[in-house]
Amino acid sequence: MPTIKLTRAAVDKIRAPDPSGKQVIHWDAELKGFGMLASGVTTAKTYIVQRRMPDGKTRRLTVGAVGEFDRVEDARRKAGELLRGLREGKDPKAERRRAAARDRTLRAWFEHFLTFNKDLRPRSIEEYRRSVNRHLDPWLDRPLREITREMVEERHSAIGSSAGPAAADAAMRTLRVVWNHALDRVEEIPANSVRVLRRKGWFRPAPRTRSVLLEDLERFYAANDALSNRTASDYNKLILFTGLRRREAAALRWDEVDFAARVIRLPQVRVKGRRKLDLPMSSVVRDLLIARRAVGNDNGWVFGANSASGHIEEPKFALQQIATATGIRISPHDLRRTFITVAEAADISPLALKALVNHALGNDVTSGYVQMTVERLREPAQKVCDRLIELCGITRRDDIARIGDCP
Repeated sequence: MPTIKLTRAAVDKIRAPDPSGKQVIHWDAELKGFGMLASGVTTAKTYIVQRRMPDGKTRRLTVGAVGEFDRVEDARRKAGELLRGLREGKDPKAERRRAAARDRTLRAWFEHFLTFNKDLRPRSIEEYRRSVNRHLDPWLDRPLREITREMVEERHSAIGSSAGPAAADAAMRTLRVVWNHALDRVEEIPANSVRVLRRKGWFRPAPRTRSVLLEDLERFYAANDALSNRTASDYNKLILFTGLRRREAAALRWDEVDFAARVIRLPQVRVKGRRKLDLPMSSVVRDLLIARRAVGNDNGWVFGANSASGHIEEPKFALQQIATATGIRISPHDLRRTFITVAEAADISPLALKALVNHALGNDVTSGYVQMTVERLREPAQKVCDRLIELCGITRRDDIARIGDCP
């Protein structure tokens, strides 16, 4: 690149845009590292400095546009100050980036967290957004570093009073993980204010334990079977006889149902913990799916519905009808819990039970060697099914039982 003594006359003679069509730096012969950059596409001329820093990296800084200085000497003087700073390891660009990050709002850090964590499931993102938008909205446009411990304590308590302990803990856990994400990137951000809850501040509500009592299963099943909404009724039955999670069952697609192998195959993106689930069909599950397949495809959904998603979401009205008829009030997750309760008492191995409901098998050495294949789980799945048939008082219909594999 050309080297000349930068004077007003010399700078005025330099053409911009440069005839080459590329940026060209004209270095000053008087002050090493000081130059004038001529654009290759516009008329812009800019004074710059460039030098190697103590860390070995080369930094280029803008001194200012040529038109900002009455004299080249003024630009050269400012350039000298910037070059001295670079020699001492001071990087204004990095300082500005750190300052911007230090003052980044909770909203900005939250979006950065969601973007960075590419393995988050859509369901997890949805839950994070709902918690933040509902409970932390007053703080979203506040710099994260300004959220104090006192504010955390007060907000946590307020959410607990208005929305419940579980919602309060969930909101603060979300804030904690976003804050830790920020701390990994900006040293100047203060310690995580959510730490104020770490000893006795969390509500830690007791886990729910509600399920259908074994002695009530026959009444529940009869009331569910009597529902006029067959989609809701079949959806409840599938969860009861598989232990699938609410959304896993609701969004079940026909391309996830393998009738030939008698297996429900849920991919990693559809299940909690990203552990793909290959679930053997028990007799009742297979008959149920064959009967639903005979009704139609329903745009690929097993439980199609008139909803934004195209499939059933949660049959609240149907469950309310069952509660009115029987006094048994449950949710879809309570049916999953019922399946687990029955399975635990059905004399199957603990590892088989964990595999059937897609819980982690554990991190001890022995469980790490166990391979729970579909065929290994087929007998335990049918054993649980047989016990549920007994408890629900189901009389098997030979006409359905003899239906062959669905085409």
